[in-house]
Amino acid sequence: MKKVVISGSAKLQDSINYWIKYFENKNYNILDYPRPIEKEKFMELYPKIHKDFFENITETDILFVMNETKDEIEGYIGAETFAELTFALMQNLVYNKNIQIVILRMPSVNVQSYEEINLWLKLGWIKLYDKNI
Repeated sequence: MKKVVISGSAKLQDSINYWIKYFENKNYNILDYPRPIEKEKFMELYPKIHKDFFENITETDILFVMNETKDEIEGYIGAETFAELTFALMQNLVYNKNIQIVILRMPSVNVQSYEEINLWLKLGWIKLYDKNI
């Protein structure tokens, strides 16, 4: 059974739930996905959640970047998601891992990491979503 980590904004829980069901229906094992953290417990919980998420990236077969539209920005990729994507890419390039990195859609030119994403797509290091994954 292939393992998948879903990356993206924790504020998009409806989309996250959709993609969890999507991958479960294809018999993928969901290792991790973005979860909201209560404001009162954020500083207490965030370090462990953050560390665990990155550890799960090292164990996954697929990192799925769920870059839905957020705040009217098409294909939004925030700093945290870009860090997760970069971490998975470095696992492949430095440690010879074979994590398939898939982004849902091409980000808007308004996304800060647009140039890097575009380059990495051209190099074949990441792929745009295809329903056949």
